[in-house]
Amino acid sequence: MLEAMYTPAANRESSTPILWQFLRENPLCALVTQTAQEMVATHLPMVLEEDGSPFGILRGHIARANMQWQQATLSAQALAVFTGPQHYISASWYPGKHVHGKEVPTWNYVAVHAYGRLRIVEDTDWLIRHLTALVDQSEVIVETPWRLSDAPPEFIRKMAGAIVGVEMPIERLEGKWKVSQNRSDEDAAAVMRGLDALQTPESATMKELIRSRRPDAKTD
Repeated sequence: MLEAMYTPAANRESSTPILWQFLRENPLCALVTQTAQEMVATHLPMVLEEDGSPFGILRGHIARANMQWQQATLSAQALAVFTGPQHYISASWYPGKHVHGKEVPTWNYVAVHAYGRLRIVEDTDWLIRHLTALVDQSEVIVETPWRLSDAPPEFIRKMAGAIVGVEMPIERLEGKWKVSQNRSDEDAAAVMRGLDALQTPESATMKELIRSRRPDAKTD
């Protein structure tokens, strides 16, 4: 049995719509399965589908040559680990560092764990539908999106023969937003100022995540 993610109450996110939004915005995951001897992981994008169940279903594909799909213990839960924004938090940003020195650095991050039992799919039509959904979801970043239909059908079906589908009805969904909620408003504001001073896209994203969870922390 895979252990649940350690999530203090202050960092726990249990809203299904928020977790679904995160999965759609961060579709690349590490899919972890158990074999008779060890645990195996593959990094792959997954498409979340709402099928009327409480948490939905994840669909993806892996290379046929990847033995994970053959060796996975399908009766055991698999784990899909999705990660998002992350950033180092310097202890030097906390006001207490200059008063008593009893501060240590940490790492802020967002992660979602999805658990369920895998199904292996080798049906070509299913794979074509899945690839179409994955491409359409991903190509929104392009001004002129590429479509699966842009390639010759026989070529796509040949490529589909080199992969197998994986389908995971989600049985448990856990979210962790570790973004300074355990600190005072003063400390959170100081962390946001520290991140703001870095002037990087990553620091700006983390600053906004902290602000979204701590609206009363004033940085000015």
